[in-house]
Formats: sequence, structure tokens, C-alpha cells
Amino acid sequence: MAAFAFPDPLYPIADADSCADVVALADAILAGGARLLQLRAKRATTRELIALARAVRERAARAGALLILNDRADVARLVGTGVHLGQGDLSPAAARAILGPAAVIGFSTHNLAQLDAAVRAGGVDYLAFGPIFATRSKANPDPELGIEALATARARCPLPLVAIGGITGESIPAVRAAGADAVAVIGAIASAGDPVEATRRLRAVAGSPSR
Repeated sequence: MAAFAFPDPLYPIADADSCADVVALADAILAGGARLLQLRAKRATTRELIALARAVRERAARAGALLILNDRADVARLVGTGVHLGQGDLSPAAARAILGPAAVIGFSTHNLAQLDAAVRAGGVDYLAFGPIFATRSKANPDPELGIEALATARARCPLPLVAIGGITGESIPAVRAAGADAVAVIGAIASAGDPVEATRRLRAVAGSPSR
């Protein structure tokens, strides 16, 4: 199987807690040209999450975009998406057993020790590292890591690396220059007056050469 590569350097996360209608937000992100999208709905019941994931999966498929579901490998298998796992979720090895060899699996790391451990353990297609900057997308965020730690993580990580946490259009060039293959954004799109145009603008910035 070929090594995974992000289909787009912009990695928008459609978070149900950051908007009134997460399917409409996903529509806007896809209309803005995104070819990579994560759906996050931590408060949804399993039934609600399946319905949301199916709705967004149909839209992503029409747009030719890769959809990644946050946390739930079981729902990802049912709906036919990849999955992104956190430190407290099902292990990547267990998720791989559920999803099979072809599914895309990502894994969050919040310090260099976690990143090193994830690289040693294997079984994932890409790693996330952050928060790079202060973030309001989580109630109890991990400590801010900064650009220098990101550059160190890049040097130690053989896998595709997505940076996350407080990233805006203004900080994307520095994050990409530090070696991030992709940049994850939540509020920079969800809080924008025009999320379609925000996605277009952020993609243009993120697509600039990084290294």
C-alpha cells in the first residue's frame, strides 16, 4: 500500500460544538475547495453521529474530498470514512483491526514524548501535533507548544504531520515553514462571516511552499 499523503495542506475540522449546523458548515468548507475534512461531534449520540457522518460522507464523496471522523472507529467503519484518534480513544492498533489496512488513521500527540511513542508504535497514517498556539476549541487544552517544538517534531517524525491549535491565516506561513505538511483549522473557518471564502483564502495561504 502506498504511503499516505494529505490531499490538501489545509485540514479543516467541522466541529458541531463550534457552529449551529455542522452539515451546513461542511457544505461551506467543501464549496471553498477543501479536499480534506474532519467531522467532530463529541456530544452527539451514536445514532446522531451516524446520521451526521453519512450526510457529510455523501457531500465529501461528491466533492472528491477525504472525510475523517473524529474518535469513533466503529462509526467510521459503518459509514466508510477514516478516523482520527486522541490519546484517550481506542488505540490505533485496535482501530486498525476494526477498519482494515486501507483506512486512513490519524492520531493526536500533545508533546514530543507522545509523538515519539506514536512513531514507535506504528499503525497510523499521519500524526497531529499541538496545540501550537493557544486554542479555545477544547475546554481543557494541553499546554501551548509553539513553532520551535513543531520544528523539532518535524525532524523526529517520519510520518505526515498536521499542526493543530489556534492556527489562523496569519500564522499558517510560519507553521508550514516549520515543516507541517498540513494545518488544521476550526475557528478560522467556523467563526468567519463567510466560511466558503474563508476556506478559499486559507487554502491559498496553506498551499504556499513550506520546505
